[in-house]
Amino acid sequence: MKILVVEDNQSVCSMLEMFFMKEGYEGKFIHDGQSGFEHFNKESWDLIILDWMLPVMDGVTLCRKIRELSKVPIIMLTAKDSESDQVLGLEMGADDYVTKPFSPLTLMARIRAVTRRFHMETDEKEEGQYIISSHFKISKDTREAYFNGELLGNLTPKEFDLLYYFVKNPKQVFTREQLLDKVWGYQFYGDERTVDVHIKRLRKKIGTESQPFIHTVWGIGYKFDESADGHEN
Repeated sequence: MKILVVEDNQSVCSMLEMFFMKEGYEGKFIHDGQSGFEHFNKESWDLIILDWMLPVMDGVTLCRKIRELSKVPIIMLTAKDSESDQVLGLEMGADDYVTKPFSPLTLMARIRAVTRRFHMETDEKEEGQYIISSHFKISKDTREAYFNGELLGNLTPKEFDLLYYFVKNPKQVFTREQLLDKVWGYQFYGDERTVDVHIKRLRKKIGTESQPFIHTVWGIGYKFDESADGHEN
């Protein structure tokens, strides 16, 4: 696996290089955002890891520029722990984030999960098929989602994955851990707020206060329900 790491902290790079060698990964370490973007364009990568705070070009801007050109999996490293910071990174197209300081073993688990999910999506295309519900029409092949006939063009990659999974499994109640496993592709290794952040943003894009579609089941998790009486429990 070829991994591009854009990180200006040399000690973090040295630590990751050691773990990459152990896992058999080929890592390229770049220390500023602009050079990172240039190296992204020069070669093909299986995964990109970006630090949030980078010289010349910050990690969020770099993430957005990469996502405009490629669907390559992206993990962001950030010392920022507020929900708004996490949302910003995810909305720019990151597939996951890891908050510093982090355990290298946790990052390795996230790498395996993100890449496994990416390959599952590539291998399991449902060509020409749509999932159709009362309000939604979704194609996993083209990764297009329509709400009441209108294209939802502002979904991030993971918001699309969440919506697809919910519409495919209506009225089923899922815990956050189950959603992490099915949508992110790994057992629960990190902060379950990852799920909450994505669902909060997705609700704003597809629903209203009176009909949110994704309902909180208190003490358990979430369910997708399009019926008029699908109130929150």
